[in-house]
Amino acid sequence: MQEKNHSVVVIDDEESMRDSCRMILEKDGFLTETAEDGKKGLEKVKEMNPDIALVDLKMPGIGGLDVIEKIKEISPDTVPIVITGYATVESAVEAMKKGAYDFLPKPFTPEQLRVIIKRGLEKIKLFREAESLRKEKKLIEENFITMVSHQLRSPLVAIAQYFEVMLSGYVGEMSKEHKDMLSKARNRVESLLELINDWLDAARIDKGQLVEKFKPVSLHNILKKQIEFLQPIAEKNKINLEIEPPTGKSTIRGDKETLEQAFANLLNNAVKYNKPNGSVTISFREKDDCIITDIKDTGVGIDKKHIPQLFNQFFRVNRSEGKQGKGSGLGLSISKKIIDAHSGRIDVSSTLGKGSTFSVTLPKHKKATD
Repeated sequence: MQEKNHSVVVIDDEESMRDSCRMILEKDGFLTETAEDGKKGLEKVKEMNPDIALVDLKMPGIGGLDVIEKIKEISPDTVPIVITGYATVESAVEAMKKGAYDFLPKPFTPEQLRVIIKRGLEKIKLFREAESLRKEKKLIEENFITMVSHQLRSPLVAIAQYFEVMLSGYVGEMSKEHKDMLSKARNRVESLLELINDWLDAARIDKGQLVEKFKPVSLHNILKKQIEFLQPIAEKNKINLEIEPPTGKSTIRGDKETLEQAFANLLNNAVKYNKPNGSVTISFREKDDCIITDIKDTGVGIDKKHIPQLFNQFFRVNRSEGKQGKGSGLGLSISKKIIDAHSGRIDVSSTLGKGSTFSVTLPKHKKATD
């Protein structure tokens, strides 16, 4: 019926049930162990890490529902199947909530047992195949990131440097026509490098790895730093940057580097798509156990129909007033991915011709001091 390496633990206080299940399963080639109560059954599970555990609901000591729950803690890959003479819809639902895969009411025939065991093995097979595909996908992504970093990005950086040398006049004088052509080529290479860098950033953001680096960080300090970086560009475009001091603490638990990147993308857009003599105002407010950072601009605004797509990768709004973006279309997607990894969210409200407000909600760090 199946490969010899499959194993089953039968946990039941009825000796006749344990013995009959063992005889049927061993005849079909399963490695089978039995236990007369929940405590001994859990010891067997810990020792064997079986493929399947047949668990009776009504047992002395630890009840079947608790046994199922503990099996998922001890051996997450084990498939628990309930066998019981007290089968009801309510008990079946409760068992499924605890982690049981299937339900077999007593008394049952050898063929019924074989059918339900077969279902459990199919689940294991599908799970292992899915896990194998997940690992393969991750390996492909990692190899692709490496390929993009070294085989695409590095040559483009070298090309950009050669263009700079040529445009600086180190290889001799060039006509204006030649300079214009090289400048356009350099700009295209720089745009491609920006796209590659943004894509690499998006591909490398891993929630699990970020959480490991979480520390108390001040949102106020992060935003102040980004304003200092943007100040020269804002002044050139006659845009006023202003940050209002928080009324309370603005500290959360997070990864400082990626949060700086997320807010830098939002602020860059607020300046880039603003109007001459416009403004960008940053303010903080508290709601429940969260801190909300509002980034309000007086720019060209966004049509409401575009807002649901705003954070999709490579999506760019066809802006009015000649403000069509030339970026990679990944900035907002990266920001959302970072904020999502911090268990937060970004909300947008906008009016065409009047400006937009991006509101970033992040959980407070309760014990932190600003």
